[in-house]
Amino acid sequence: MSYEMRIATMLADQVDRFIRFVQENYDNKHKSYVENPDKWYQVKLLIEEFKFQLNATELRRINRFSWNEKYTYLLVNDIKKGLDVIGEYVERNYNELFIITGRLHTLRSLCSSLLKGEGT
Repeated sequence: MSYEMRIATMLADQVDRFIRFVQENYDNKHKSYVENPDKWYQVKLLIEEFKFQLNATELRRINRFSWNEKYTYLLVNDIKKGLDVIGEYVERNYNELFIITGRLHTLRSLCSSLLKGEGT
């Protein structure tokens, strides 16, 4: 398995974990740091709007056995666009969503490590 395939698979796994993390925090509104569940719901809607689950599943599928460069970069760019919008929303609502910043940083880092090799 090539380096890029491993990074793409890790990105897909982390996107799945991010989706689960947001869902769990929205469902468990009684946690001490979940003051406004509507903010979490908005992040959940953004995840659905940018089709993170579909992109993660497809990214994992196409990189299971061989490296498909063009399609991988297309999916990673879609994920990155969604992360940029979610990141902006989290910055505007930092007091309620501060706990997401670490996961966003991890996802952005994986995206950028894949995209820096784009076109080479």
